[in-house]
Amino acid sequence: MEELSRFDVAEYNGVFMVVIESDLLPSDPAVVVVPLLSNYPAVKYLNPVLVHERKRLVLATRLIAAVRRSNLQRAGNIKNQSELITRAIAVLMSGV
Repeated sequence: MEELSRFDVAEYNGVFMVVIESDLLPSDPAVVVVPLLSNYPAVKYLNPVLVHERKRLVLATRLIAAVRRSNLQRAGNIKNQSELITRAIAVLMSGV
């Protein structure tokens, strides 16, 4: 099982995803992620534009999912953009 932490970027079938699950939760075969897509509408606060490996990618917040850790390969970390990610999840959950 790949070691992944919150705000790590992982790759699954050529798609980058950011891990949003807390590191305080007990280990599980699956982890909650949000895709990072180049061709997705950027909606202020809900879908912020993030930078990974010098690429501008949109956090596709509504496509939140759980993926088996064994299917993911770690590809970096974007903890420096955690405020944008956390706000997007809050907007998804609360609507504001």
